[in-house]
Amino acid sequence: MRDDQRRTSTPESLPEVITRYLKAHRAHDTATAVTAFTREATVIDDGHAYEGTEAIEGWLGRSATEFTYTSHLVSAQQADATHYIATLHLEGDFPGGTIDLRYQFTLRDDLIEHLVIEP
Repeated sequence: MRDDQRRTSTPESLPEVITRYLKAHRAHDTATAVTAFTREATVIDDGHAYEGTEAIEGWLGRSATEFTYTSHLVSAQQADATHYIATLHLEGDFPGGTIDLRYQFTLRDDLIEHLVIEP
C-alpha cells in the first residue's frame, strides 16, 4: 500500500503492541511500555532521538513526570503492513495546554522498531 493509500483504522484494529504501548504510556507504566520496543529501537520526540531500550526507558520515565496530562486516541491509520499512525489529543499543564500529536510507528517482529512523535 502506498503512502497516499493509507487506510483509516479503528483503535481496536491497531496491532496489540501499539495498544499495549499507548495504554502503558498513558498509565505511566514505564516497565510495560518499554517491553513494546525492540532492543535497538529509536524514538524521536521533541527533536531528540532516544536509541535503545535503556535510553527509551529514561525518556518514558521523564515524560511520565514532567507534565500532568490526559490523552485520548483521536484516529488511527495503517500505511502498510509495518507502518501505523495514531493521533492522540493531549490536554494538560504543558505549554499551550492542548495539542494533537502524531505517533508514527514502524514495527518489526511484532515490536516497535521506530517511533516518531510530532505535531
